[in-house]
Amino acid sequence: MSDAAQLMDRMYRRQRHTYDLSRKFYLLGRDEAIAGLHAGPGVSVLEIGCGTGRNLVKLARAYPGAHLFGLDVSREMLASAAAAMAGAGLSARVALGQGDATAFDSAGLFGRARFDRVMISYALSMIPPWREALERALEVLAPGGSLHLVDFGPGAGLPGPFRTGLRRWLAAFDVTPRDDLGAALEALSAERGLTCKIETRFRGYAVLAVARSRT
Repeated sequence: MSDAAQLMDRMYRRQRHTYDLSRKFYLLGRDEAIAGLHAGPGVSVLEIGCGTGRNLVKLARAYPGAHLFGLDVSREMLASAAAAMAGAGLSARVALGQGDATAFDSAGLFGRARFDRVMISYALSMIPPWREALERALEVLAPGGSLHLVDFGPGAGLPGPFRTGLRRWLAAFDVTPRDDLGAALEALSAERGLTCKIETRFRGYAVLAVARSRT
């Protein structure tokens, strides 16, 4: 098992109940990101860092005709995700695979090399080599596909004490907001000839971004 997998498994075991409970409420902008996927029938959607599968259940309900895939490095989180899929009657619709977000073999795991939509929701802030994960996400985009990101923003518009307290609380969960996420995505998109749109929400609490491949 890789170091990344062991780290995420340990984190999940240590914070299992708080992890899932807290992520239910503080992930502002996630529903907006899901709505922006516009994944019609036959569209393939990969979530990188799918965790315990909460987003995949939402995706399946929002886009009943889409082909859904979930990747996570943690075996224990994937076991929880598989249980969530089974409980929601989605086991036949959602394919799960274990792999490092920076270097996963999508063809080996899922039988396809490219995806029409790739989503990363509040996961880059939990992945130390997050730039490499971002690069890999762009590499698996199909022609005309799009990468949809939502994560913690720099929080420039938040009151100082709230921003400080939030970051201290997040650090207890091994979560680090990537203040230069927007700049990194813009640079990578420019290198690859992609269009890129970045927006902040809730006074900078969250950043939403879409990088779109040309056909």
